[in-house]
Amino acid sequence: MGQGDPSGQHQTGVRLTATALFRRNGESLMQPLKDASRNYEVERRSCYAARPGFRIAELQISPTQTVPWHYHSEVQDTFYVINGKIRIFIREPEEEVCLTVGQTYAVRPGRPHLVTNAGDTSAVFLVLQGIGEHDFVAIA
Repeated sequence: MGQGDPSGQHQTGVRLTATALFRRNGESLMQPLKDASRNYEVERRSCYAARPGFRIAELQISPTQTVPWHYHSEVQDTFYVINGKIRIFIREPEEEVCLTVGQTYAVRPGRPHLVTNAGDTSAVFLVLQGIGEHDFVAIA
């Protein structure tokens, strides 16, 4: 359950809505990637755990870097801030969440999101991803 949403609403859901937005005549407009980690630049990236259906990664982003708009078909992203501040922009419904050290927020599968650094120095955060097969569906 994410901070700021005690009802857990962001975790329930309308998974088909996100999928439907990116389909035309029943065909997918986006091709999911198994590992898109090299499709965007970060200061540092480490993987602490990778098991079938679950992984934990640490990212460090500069004040000008972002993790671009994307969604995951099966896995939930749970963000935990170690240093600095991050801002998560989410769609369906539109929402903006700013996290500081020690705060967490979960983005349910199928929900488009983008992550930016919300501060003047590097931000370091963990992303727990699971349970399910990981993909990264980029959104233009």
